[in-house]
Amino acid sequence: MSAPDRVGRRAFVVGTGAAALLAGSGAGAGAGSAAAAEPGAVAEAGVVAEAGVVEGALPDFHPLLKEELRFPLAWGTSPIRDFRAWRRAARAKVEEHLFVGPDDGTPYAPEFGARAEADGYTRESVTLALTRHERVRGALLTPHGTGPFPAVLLLHDHGSKFDIGKEKLVRPWGDGEARLASAQAWADRCFSGRFVGDELARRGYVVLALDALGWGDRGPITYEQQQALASNLFNLGSSLAGLMAREDVRAAAFLAGLDRVDRRRVAAVGFSMGAFRAWQTAALSDDIAAAASVCWMTGLKEVMVPGNNITRGQSAYHMLHPGLARHLDFPDVASIAAPRPMLFFHGAQDSLFTAEGVRVAYEKLGAVWRSRHAGERLHTKVWPDLGHVFADRMQDEVFAWLDSVL
Repeated sequence: MSAPDRVGRRAFVVGTGAAALLAGSGAGAGAGSAAAAEPGAVAEAGVVAEAGVVEGALPDFHPLLKEELRFPLAWGTSPIRDFRAWRRAARAKVEEHLFVGPDDGTPYAPEFGARAEADGYTRESVTLALTRHERVRGALLTPHGTGPFPAVLLLHDHGSKFDIGKEKLVRPWGDGEARLASAQAWADRCFSGRFVGDELARRGYVVLALDALGWGDRGPITYEQQQALASNLFNLGSSLAGLMAREDVRAAAFLAGLDRVDRRRVAAVGFSMGAFRAWQTAALSDDIAAAASVCWMTGLKEVMVPGNNITRGQSAYHMLHPGLARHLDFPDVASIAAPRPMLFFHGAQDSLFTAEGVRVAYEKLGAVWRSRHAGERLHTKVWPDLGHVFADRMQDEVFAWLDSVL
């Protein structure tokens, strides 16, 4: 670092006795000062550490922080050698970092709304208690015919678009033209014009989609309000990401418990933030038999680089469990679901995730599933010509995969 770059910065020598000020004070010019000592003398006194500065959204010492992340509870690194025991320990560690109390058994007390028939399935709204604090309205689609049916918990994305949540994936009905227009525009942008939930219902799946806090009926918040919402929940002893995780697990249990559903054949499916939610729910819930995650899987170290979207804050708070990175990486958490069937897709043109981060994550996941002699149950793929989308051809492959595993 050049001399001008050091102006205004302080460095300290950490020794066995006291810290000596090396720079930033007039005493440094004295003949007997620490600043006048030979380099060797400084090294013998202790470790020189410079005060950090913030350049952009990351402190300049962030590479050192990343080096300290060893993910000691990861399967294969953890001293726990029995996989079932490891799964229990890893899940407990995630639960510990949710900062939201465990499921207290609050009755769902579902209220089903008026039905509307569609092409091969029935639409109905359902309102239920995911926690003791709030009741949430969702969209429930049921195929025509005789059940019980396989089912999909469909988890919506972030997209910095908050006026709709469940409607991003299920075509709205009875909510006015404005909401339908917004939903169709989102489907055109991300899903090749399709509503993924309606496609699944036509294929014979019961589908449940609910709003996360801040979206649709539970919002809308603005992009700039996310950080305040997250910090206020932390101040209240809770967590935005932890609440979402807990609600998704509760939603999975509700769906699996419906009479119309075959509880052995329930999958979680999501795109973008919904993909994160899908593999997270599979890791934390035994009600999920399989999960498909499109466009959200990476190694943490590889995605924490200057300029990446996750370093901006705001949307990152929906997926941030403070302190968990001291124990587990993202693919380590997803691996708690092993050896159940899991699918991960990524678009090579997706600017939100580095190619190295996706590669590292896929390698970690593959090692875990192979260790369980279940490599064929893990399906990972990079689509070279696609970006951050869940395009129709990706959907078709996911649908076929779900048919095969459920």
